[in-house]
Amino acid sequence: MPEVVGVRFKPCTKMYYFSPGAITDLKIGDPVIVETAQGEELGWVVMAPTMVSDDEIKGKLKTIVRRATPVDLAMAEEFRSQEAAALAKCREKIAELGLPMKAIGAEYSFNGERLVISFVAEERVDFRELVRQLAKSFKAHVEMKQIGARDEAKLLGGYAVCGRELCCASWLTEFHPVSIKMAKQQDLPLTPTEISGVCGRLLCCLVFENDLYVEAKQSMPKVGSVVNTPHGKGTIVSLNVLTETLTVELQNGLTVEVKASEVTPLAEQKRPARPESKSSH
Repeated sequence: MPEVVGVRFKPCTKMYYFSPGAITDLKIGDPVIVETAQGEELGWVVMAPTMVSDDEIKGKLKTIVRRATPVDLAMAEEFRSQEAAALAKCREKIAELGLPMKAIGAEYSFNGERLVISFVAEERVDFRELVRQLAKSFKAHVEMKQIGARDEAKLLGGYAVCGRELCCASWLTEFHPVSIKMAKQQDLPLTPTEISGVCGRLLCCLVFENDLYVEAKQSMPKVGSVVNTPHGKGTIVSLNVLTETLTVELQNGLTVEVKASEVTPLAEQKRPARPESKSSH
């Protein structure tokens, strides 16, 4: 079992495993320099040295290069302060070249050697001339990173329909698959405005309570089931998972709300079809 530390490069982003190597006293919050596929980068320890199983290691485990020094931190802060100006310059160049794309963010590496421009575009864009001009202006290696609608919302931030700061921008570190089936499982209206976030995609929070709804519904009778209630026999027309109650249409036509624990399912029966009205000739 290898010993690893968890390192995160920015708040609300994925945590990566690195080997502590010869550095034995790392603590949460310590700044470190690590080797990534893009070169050396500044990160922060978010998980103290821990033994993990080999199954949790994806690919080759890289070793922390060294602790970050005050000079590293000062340099990172200096280049961070230049990112807004770099983004404005990039947008200016995009307009000059007439490229069908929108720059969303600019991020320098801690030492200023690399500048990553995040952008959105509806089609493939030839940005080679843009990269050449930006590299000449900033004296840095420029990378263009196309992102999707969810990543755009994460970068820009904002508030959701619930009135709280966007989950993706405030605490969510990874995006999880969301499906329309989850909205159906939670008996939500399926109109796009009701179940979509500011990014235009399905709400990430549909994932959070889905398992609860699945588990709760497994212990409750299904809609359409015939049950005995304290008020008599009837057919379930809807469920309320949060209050664990059922809405039941009785045989006399009245509708009542009862607790799920108060009903007894009968042998599976089909709800009688309503008689069709015949038109007179």
